Amino acid sequence: MDSQLLDARYRELQAYVGWTEADAARVVAARSIVTPFLPALIDDFYAEIERHPQARRVITGGDEQIKRLKGTLLAWIRELFEGRYDADYVVRRRRVGLRHVEIGLDQVYTNVALSRLRGGLLASLNGAWEGPAELLIDTIHSIDKLLDLDLAIIEDAYQSEYISRLQRTERLATLGQVSGGVAHELRNPLNVVKTSVYYLRNARSASPEKREEHMNRIERNVELADGVISALSNFARLPTPTPRPSDLEPIIHQALEINPPGARVATTVDVAGNLPKVDCDPIQIGIVLGNLIRNALDAMADGGRLMITARQRDGHVLLSVADDGVGIESENLARIMEPLFSTKTRGLGLGLAIARSIVEKNKGALLVESTLGKGSVFTLRLAAHATESTTK
Repeated sequence: MDSQLLDARYRELQAYVGWTEADAARVVAARSIVTPFLPALIDDFYAEIERHPQARRVITGGDEQIKRLKGTLLAWIRELFEGRYDADYVVRRRRVGLRHVEIGLDQVYTNVALSRLRGGLLASLNGAWEGPAELLIDTIHSIDKLLDLDLAIIEDAYQSEYISRLQRTERLATLGQVSGGVAHELRNPLNVVKTSVYYLRNARSASPEKREEHMNRIERNVELADGVISALSNFARLPTPTPRPSDLEPIIHQALEINPPGARVATTVDVAGNLPKVDCDPIQIGIVLGNLIRNALDAMADGGRLMITARQRDGHVLLSVADDGVGIESENLARIMEPLFSTKTRGLGLGLAIARSIVEKNKGALLVESTLGKGSVFTLRLAAHATESTTK
C-alpha cells in the first residue's frame, strides 16, 4: 500500500477515534514527563518477555540482539510523543506488524506487549503529574487514542502480510498438488509412447501388424495425455452455458451410448412420464451425466446395478445416478467434489469438481449420498422449465 493510501486510511482511523490537534498537543506536552521513565519501562518490557517462552523464542541473537531491540523500542516510544503523525509515521508503525509476521511472532503478543507499555507509561505520567487533574485525564485519553491507533496500524499490517503469505503458500501447495497429479497422469502414457518408439526404431524384422499395433498404442496414449491437459484447461476455463428448455431423457440415453455400462452392469433408466423440460445447456449436462456414469462404473469393477432416475419435485427436476458399488467413506463425502481430491488411485481429482461447477453455472446443484460398501447416489437438481413445471 503506497504512502498516500496509508495516510488517507490513517486519517480515517483518527476521525473514527475522535483524534484532534488538541490530542496531539497534549501528547507532545507529556513528553518531558514520561521520558525519564522510559529506560526502566523498556527493561521491564524485556524482563517480562524472558518469562514467556513463546515470545522469547523469536529472540535468537542473545544479549546483543536484546540491546538493539531495546534501542529500537526506545526510539519507537519517543516517536509517540513527537507530534509528527504523518504518512512516514504510519509507514514506520506498519513495519512492526510486517516484521512480526517475518519472524513468526503471534500478533497476540503485540497486543499484550502494548498493553504492558501503556500501563507503564500512564502510571509514570500519573505519578509525576503536577498539573490540573482535569488535564491529566484528558492527556491520558489522548495517549490511549494514539496507542489504539498504533495498534490498529500494526494489526492491519500484520493481517495483510499474514494473509498474503498464507495465500502464496496455498498457491504453492496447490501448484505442487497439480504438478504431482499431472506428472503421475502423464508419465504412464509417455512411457508407453517411449517404449513403442524404441521398438519401432530398433526392431529389424517387425511385421506390418506389429508396427501397426505400436502405432495404435502411441496414438491412444497421446490422446490419453491430451485428455489430462484438456481436463485442466476445462477446469480453468469452463464455458458459459447456453440454457434452453431441454428434455432429459435423450440426454440420458446419449450419455449411456457414449459411456456403455457393459454386460456385467444391469442398467435401468426410469424417467417420470410427466417430467417437464429443464432450463439448462444440454451439452454441458450431458458432460456431467457422462462423468457420473463413468464414476459409477468405476465403483462397480466386478459388476452391479446402475440406476438413472428423473423426478419432479418443488419446481425442480432431480436427476439421479445410483450404483451399488464400493461407496465413499463418510469422512471423504464433504471433500469429494473439491478440486484435486480423489479417492481413486488414478486421476487428477477434477471430474466431480468440473461437474459441480458446470451444474452450478446452469443454476443447479450437485448432491451426493453414499454408504461405504453399499453404493452412492449423485443427484443433479435442475430448474424445471417455468411454463411446464408443476409442484408435487
